[in-house]
Amino acid sequence: MERGGPADLERRAGDADPVLRRPPATPIAWVPDVELGLAHWLYHGRRLGQIGRGVAWWLGDWLRYGNARFGQKYSRAAHVTGYDPQSLMNMAYVASRFPVQRRRPQLSWSHHAEVAALAPDEQDRWLDLVLEQRLSVRSLRLEVRTARRVAARQAAPEGEPAPAGDPSVIVCPNCQHAIRPPAE
Repeated sequence: MERGGPADLERRAGDADPVLRRPPATPIAWVPDVELGLAHWLYHGRRLGQIGRGVAWWLGDWLRYGNARFGQKYSRAAHVTGYDPQSLMNMAYVASRFPVQRRRPQLSWSHHAEVAALAPDEQDRWLDLVLEQRLSVRSLRLEVRTARRVAARQAAPEGEPAPAGDPSVIVCPNCQHAIRPPAE
């Protein structure tokens, strides 16, 4: 019979229980070396989920610390972590745009990454909307892009060149006159 539930297992993580002392994970597999009961299996699943959701934040914070202390060392960090330099730069950028107290633990790092380039008040507005409407990362990306297009259309007078990347605007190749669809 198993002792206690998952909360009890977390409290005893440092105990002599071999299942909890040595995680059954390698860089390419999760294989326990003993039979697990349901509580132990759930404990490992919770830990793996926390690790998966936290790793981009942890690496971003680690990189920011290293950059501040040692200067930009993305090539060295890439060698040490196995991530490519661009991914590491993205992690550091997102971590720099969200102080720990503004990060939403209920949301993924990717949700934060989608709004990282915005002003802090806009980031908060979008992240609140994600929580309220339970938006996926893909839905958030589409909503942000749509809002940017609408704002760009409203800000640009008729006949002005179209904002780069706005597929709803037709631009004459000869005179660059922009034809925008009617506002929604």
